[in-house]
Amino acid sequence: MRRWPPPRSAQCPPYHRTPMRYDLLAIDLDGTLLDPRGKVSRANLKALDRARKAGLEVTLCTGRGTRETLATAVAVGQRTPIVTAGGAIIADAGDGRTIHRFSLQPDLLHPATDLLLSHGYAVLVLKDATETGYDYLVVRGEQNHPIGQCNEWWFNHTGVSVRYARHLDEDEHPEHTVRFGVAGMSADFAPIKAGLTDRFAGRFTIQHFQGVFDPDHVGLPAGATYDVIEMCDSGVNKWSALEHLASSHGIDTGRIAAIGDQVNDIEMVRGAALGVAMANARPEVRAVADRSTLSNEEDGVAHAIDRILAGEW
Repeated sequence: MRRWPPPRSAQCPPYHRTPMRYDLLAIDLDGTLLDPRGKVSRANLKALDRARKAGLEVTLCTGRGTRETLATAVAVGQRTPIVTAGGAIIADAGDGRTIHRFSLQPDLLHPATDLLLSHGYAVLVLKDATETGYDYLVVRGEQNHPIGQCNEWWFNHTGVSVRYARHLDEDEHPEHTVRFGVAGMSADFAPIKAGLTDRFAGRFTIQHFQGVFDPDHVGLPAGATYDVIEMCDSGVNKWSALEHLASSHGIDTGRIAAIGDQVNDIEMVRGAALGVAMANARPEVRAVADRSTLSNEEDGVAHAIDRILAGEW
């Protein structure tokens, strides 16, 4: 009988096949498990507890970096390894230690970073902090591009460790890069995405979606949104990470369920045996889902878990 890699704080229970249709439930965070205020509701917490007591393993599967995820992992009593950085890292839920990662090819970073800098944005380079001791290298270019109000708030809010550089050549750990990208106003991002796709299609996984910010602390112009473009190694996404996690622990991928809302959830919602879209999900996610649940404002994760435990889904 296989065991999950144990966090330092606690020994994980052995994996076993449940009498339900699924053994592993993967849940996205922002827009899914977290409500619009970024909190886990009491209803969702209780539902997670019911799922675990029924024998269903639960993993968090998020675009956030590992350190940005740990507070939520602690809040929900997470013990199963977590998928972070959009699938680029599988990490211990207790101490954040990287269990497995999908690194980027260093030689591709320079031309892609130059293109992003040419649009006037600082480039956010996410590292494997287990190896580097810090989370982000922010490359600001010759023009010393600002990181922006939203990014400053996010770094402070999540407590990540950040280093700054003018040039990517100053990166002391190029081999430990798992993702990079930019974040800013949505109106600027269509030409950036088009340029990246033209030059690097098939060489990176390129994701473009709305980012997380606190309107009480960050002001945006009327009608504007805070958008993110992120790039991982080609073929890396949340589902590829779940396939690796399942294979490593003897779980049949035909017994995985997944819940999500954003474009970076498409592959895992489509690939899972049961793919569930939130009511607030992007149309592209709803199009590939098997089922739909309530919104993250209405405890949609709890609703989905109860349908699964009841054998209805």
